[in-house]
Amino acid sequence: MLVTESRPRNLRWVHAGPLLYGDWGTSRLYVLGLAFLYTAHASVVYLAAIGLLMLAVSWAYTHICRCFPDGGGVYTAARQLSPTLSVIGSTLLLSGYIMTAAISVIEAFHYFHVPDGWVLPLSVVSIVLIGGVNYLGAKSAGKFALIIALVALGVSAVMAVLAIPYFIKGVGSISFEYFHETAPTHAWVNFTKICLALAGVEAVANMTGLMKEPVSREAKKTIWPVSIEVVGLNMIFGLALTALTFSVLGTALVDMHTPDEIRLQETRAEFVATLPAEEQSRYSHEAPFELSRERVELLNESQREAWDRLELHEEEVEQYTNASMRVIAQETASNAMGAELGMIFGNIAGITFGLLLLSATNTAVMAMVSVFFAMGSDNELPKAFTKLNYSGVPWIGLIASVIIPIIVILVEQDVTMLASLYVLGVTGAITVTVLSSAINKQLELGPKTRIFLWVLGLFLFSISLTIAVTQPISTAFSGTLVALALGVRTVRNKAVIDTGEALEAPTTGWLKLLRDIEIKINPDKPKIMLAARGRYQSEYAIDLAKRREATLFAIFVRPIRVMDLRPGQAPRIETDEAAQESLGTTAMLAKEAGVNFVPIYVTSQEVPEEILDHTVTYGCDTLIMGKSRRSVFSRKLEGDVVSEVSRNLPEGITMITRAAETPHAIMPPGMGRGITK
Repeated sequence: MLVTESRPRNLRWVHAGPLLYGDWGTSRLYVLGLAFLYTAHASVVYLAAIGLLMLAVSWAYTHICRCFPDGGGVYTAARQLSPTLSVIGSTLLLSGYIMTAAISVIEAFHYFHVPDGWVLPLSVVSIVLIGGVNYLGAKSAGKFALIIALVALGVSAVMAVLAIPYFIKGVGSISFEYFHETAPTHAWVNFTKICLALAGVEAVANMTGLMKEPVSREAKKTIWPVSIEVVGLNMIFGLALTALTFSVLGTALVDMHTPDEIRLQETRAEFVATLPAEEQSRYSHEAPFELSRERVELLNESQREAWDRLELHEEEVEQYTNASMRVIAQETASNAMGAELGMIFGNIAGITFGLLLLSATNTAVMAMVSVFFAMGSDNELPKAFTKLNYSGVPWIGLIASVIIPIIVILVEQDVTMLASLYVLGVTGAITVTVLSSAINKQLELGPKTRIFLWVLGLFLFSISLTIAVTQPISTAFSGTLVALALGVRTVRNKAVIDTGEALEAPTTGWLKLLRDIEIKINPDKPKIMLAARGRYQSEYAIDLAKRREATLFAIFVRPIRVMDLRPGQAPRIETDEAAQESLGTTAMLAKEAGVNFVPIYVTSQEVPEEILDHTVTYGCDTLIMGKSRRSVFSRKLEGDVVSEVSRNLPEGITMITRAAETPHAIMPPGMGRGITK
């Protein structure tokens, strides 16, 4: 049996760059507002510091991509040292993807300017729809991501030009008073809170398995333009934000030198002070709290005024933390073109960045599926997570990847809170990747490079440790996921040891029949390719081959719709029951008819290309395909394989299409020839 794992290296930096930007660049859409919330006019200093860290991480990942040209990232880097460490690292990455999906979809509808009451239901529906599209294996989702990333780049460029006056004013408003008034430990903690700006860099390591050779060059061309754009525009827009006249509780951002995090605490304290002494202990001025409608109605006049002031303060803060880029777009455009055009441009920017965030949600969902698949392939999770549907999507992992973010946003929709859940998974996964690469002496790294990776990894470790200590909710979330993953791993390993069951591939049934086939290809005989499933299709092809004394090839292409496959992780014939039955049925019927038969099993991202390639490579003069039974909607999303093959079929090859449910009748001599292209 011919078995191939097709991993075409056709990803160039011009395509990988926008894909990386679509993941890494979206962090700007909420990091800028959060930085100003925590540090006000000192936020520019923080953004400069996080920019330097991003550039250092970018440099590190150029070497990581070079060392792992067949697909890298935390799972690969850590697994070379310890399977347990790989589970911890990948679970931290998984927690980051979960929160990326949750925060991105919530933020998308903030950028769309949807009323608060509609954000949650629309977010849930969107995640379900994203899951449904990906269940069909739609390649159009990737094209959509690319288009939106390019449009977002264009809108950002226009915004950068419009923001020049505010950028200049923002430079003059930089303040260092914050660092004089704030303890160094608190200043450090606030820096760790915005390290979620690093989110997305892992994506580039997962692309290397598809990058054109040499991978090191393509990776550099992918990483550096994106990192420079993200860091540069973060600084421009961060400075512009500090110069806006956007008002929060009567104070414009340009005049606000006390961080809103502190101002909100003061506003909450003012409200709590109006309550009876016995009730004040129930509420904290350090964290948001809600009052029931019944309790609000019982407030007296002074209490109600304080409560309304607090609600207004929180609402106005949410406007620039939830949609900072929209606020910047509208005010800078209004300054340059007038209020009416400013409103229009703000809406355009909001829609563009909202779509970019939905694209990031889609990327995060499929990244989760990939992590589940990788862990299932290595027996770290149940094998059910590797089961593929017709379109090559691990459907159980996809269901989990849809349900978990939905549960998260049902529990919490506040962006600040979601960001705090998010940051440990991001920094933890990157820390594991960098330190694993520094420790691994088998990697080809120069002494200076290895030392730099050690220094960077330890610095990232200090960030992760700080987050773990100071943000218990983030630690609880990521820690719970890690504990669950390690618990499942322990139970599974113990179960394998206790049962003593062999883990070898089965040697009976369809698989044994396929393995026992002796491949014999007579170059002087005709050759027919069967690219259709079902007994009737097999009977038809075998009858045609027997009449022509031809060699019959049957190809089963298992589509791949996971993002970070590595060699050895692709679906295998040993575990692909549908492929075994399809090829085995043809093999059994061919043996009974005395027809020379060659089964082919292929895993690939492109089904039509594989069918065409194998048909031409083996010199087949006839190709038999089944008529699609999928819905029109599914064919529009994923593409019609039969039509695509027909359009690109070389001249001289006959293509026959027939319905799988049509029984085969013995053909009279001379029949069975299709239309020759």
